[in-house]
Amino acid sequence: MLQYLLKRVLIFIPTLLVISLLAFGLSKVAPGDPVELKLRGFGPDQQNLSNAERIYRETADFLGLNKPAFYLGLSPAAYPDTLYNILRRDHRENLSKLIAQYGNWEPISAYYHQLLRMNYTLQEVSSQQESNTFRGIRSALQQLFLTHSDIRISSLLDEAETLAAQDSNLQASLQQPLRELSSSYEAVKEKARPELLYLPDIKWYGLDNQYHNWLAGFLKLDFGISYYDSRPVADKMKDALFWTVLINGMAILLAYLLSIPLGVFSAIWKGSFFDRASTITLFILYSLPSFWIGTMLLVFFTTPEYGMDWFPSIGLGNLPREAPFWSRFRETASHLGLPVFCLAYGALAFISRQMRGGMLNVIRQDYIRTAWAKGLSSRAVIWKHAFRNSLFPIITLFANIFPAVFAGSVAIEVIFNIPGMGKLTIDAITQRDWPVVYTVLMLSAILTMAGILIADLLYAWADPRVSYSRNKR
Repeated sequence: MLQYLLKRVLIFIPTLLVISLLAFGLSKVAPGDPVELKLRGFGPDQQNLSNAERIYRETADFLGLNKPAFYLGLSPAAYPDTLYNILRRDHRENLSKLIAQYGNWEPISAYYHQLLRMNYTLQEVSSQQESNTFRGIRSALQQLFLTHSDIRISSLLDEAETLAAQDSNLQASLQQPLRELSSSYEAVKEKARPELLYLPDIKWYGLDNQYHNWLAGFLKLDFGISYYDSRPVADKMKDALFWTVLINGMAILLAYLLSIPLGVFSAIWKGSFFDRASTITLFILYSLPSFWIGTMLLVFFTTPEYGMDWFPSIGLGNLPREAPFWSRFRETASHLGLPVFCLAYGALAFISRQMRGGMLNVIRQDYIRTAWAKGLSSRAVIWKHAFRNSLFPIITLFANIFPAVFAGSVAIEVIFNIPGMGKLTIDAITQRDWPVVYTVLMLSAILTMAGILIADLLYAWADPRVSYSRNKR
């Protein structure tokens, strides 16, 4: 058994690494600039670009985004190994597209830095005038940061020079910088080196990279900082995990306690009225989607206008922490009754059907007939001999249900406004709070592997014939 556990753990390690690579890769291609998401509400200040750049750079450094993404990179030789130093994601992506067209980083870098200097020149001029002509020039130049098409870039440069020529004041201050900018872009086209795009190049960045730091922090239970409210992700998940484990744990416990005897008795009394009635009832329950049942329960059991005001509405109550324990317990329990029922009834229907099928397969076996022939009591035959060997489908289900205890139920938690892991995840997706989303993804994967391992151990407990050690001959 110990050898088997060691092998499974050794298999889990590369599996976890692959999942971590997928999660990290998804975080890199997720929409939006992480720094701008973190600085939401603090847009770029055109009146003080140096201050805005400083804040952006410090935030990127705080989030660890000023480092290369991975240990190494495989790209054409035209791409520099310092492209990650361009911190703004949209600027970096646009420069990558320019490199993919012309293959010459040095002139492209010179053009980009000339464009940055032009931006600071516009800031100096803006303190003197803010006419429609000047705003048109500034708009055209801002678009150059996000434009890689030759036709579009040439058009924007011509538009900026034409607008500057219409105003004598702007012409004196902007004409020369605009000509230098146009010259730097012409140099990009004239010094193109497309042959470098066909030469592969491996770039080694070392251990100080975003993936290594993220994975090392994850293994230390440091899941990063939320983009939305700057709270540590671990703290946000700790608060949500309590409610998810509570309601899902209660629902799963209730489902197993009811479904196992229900399935056993349905198998023993196969074809009886009890078996037919329970089959029809459970089939109906399993066919009803939980989000619809949850909505109906809210409408008809929490509002006197439509039904019975038997349960409180959504949420967890409003009693403060200073209130007596039993008062808070009764308040919370009354709010959790309907969510627990919505999570339990579907599992109850499915698990009982699996239990019934497993029991039917076992009671037909020869050793069960032998136990009956020996004159053993019904209780001994059913619960001592047949029950344990019929648990295999239930154990397999447990491997799938185990991660759900921690991952939460999105629909139910949203409908009943339960601040658990499911609601936290859907809120994080809508808020583009990617550190939370990918931390939940990683933890769910780890718990899935743990559930599979626990199920294997339970197989050996349920049936002594299951052995994970090789017999030596």
